[in-house]
Amino acid sequence: MIPSVDLEALSAGEPAALDAMRDAATGVGFATVYNTALSGARVREVIETYRAFFKLSDTKKRAYDMARTGANRGWGAPGSEQVDPDANPDYKQYFDSGIELPEVDPRRTMSVYAPNFWPANPDQFAKVIRAYYDDARVVALEVLRGLSEAVGAPRDAFDAAFGTPMALLRGNYYPKRPDWAGAKDFGIATHTDYGCLTLLATDGSPGLEVRKRGGGWIPVSAEPGTFVINFGEMMEVWTDGLVRATPHRVVGGVNERISVPLFFNPAHNTNVAPRGSEKVILAGEHLAARFGETYLHLKK
Repeated sequence: MIPSVDLEALSAGEPAALDAMRDAATGVGFATVYNTALSGARVREVIETYRAFFKLSDTKKRAYDMARTGANRGWGAPGSEQVDPDANPDYKQYFDSGIELPEVDPRRTMSVYAPNFWPANPDQFAKVIRAYYDDARVVALEVLRGLSEAVGAPRDAFDAAFGTPMALLRGNYYPKRPDWAGAKDFGIATHTDYGCLTLLATDGSPGLEVRKRGGGWIPVSAEPGTFVINFGEMMEVWTDGLVRATPHRVVGGVNERISVPLFFNPAHNTNVAPRGSEKVILAGEHLAARFGETYLHLKK
């Protein structure tokens, strides 16, 4: 079962909400979250903005191909990402954007802080996506504060690490499952997320499946305004295994699907080794290594 968490109640420290978040974090690794500052109408606007871009011709989208940027910003064509080396490249397409640093900031040379690559069409794309990115980060930090309290740590335990986050916002477009798709073809193959927390908005279509601890899969869907959250590898390391990163996938079905994950990750120089240990694991190095294993243009 995937726990459901009322974010207002979690922020208020209500015991039932804290229990639900603790169960999600230490058990299945997933939850749905509702009663946030992001309404269903706001999420639908974002989804339709991405949809308008994805419906452009490949010729027009190719001008924003991230293979040209050399980083993880811009458009990713179908087959440009491979999250599972034992599966074929994923047949989805996607668009990535992140935090915008001043031009004089030397961190802009890092792939995790690279400049954004905004399309000119649709004409409101950058405005809508930037605004959602800012507001979704506020929601994600509030979820992390609730998580921190739920596992017995101070509510602000993670705050300082997210001053300049390597937060990546992605629009995913999954077409209906292609006729040619076989056993090794997925919208996104089985994987665990790389970072700390994923805040996922969807159009309500089914498709996401979460692996059960004992085997098998749990389907998860959420209407716009309710979010699916899950925890990644970095958070599992940071909490010394207390919080779980759970494998999941999108096989694809008879309808197209759009999802909008915010991959909420701390600043590059954050040490995400277990608290109290003498190890040093830099968040940015972890992400850069995992991106290099996933994005086909970074493998070249």
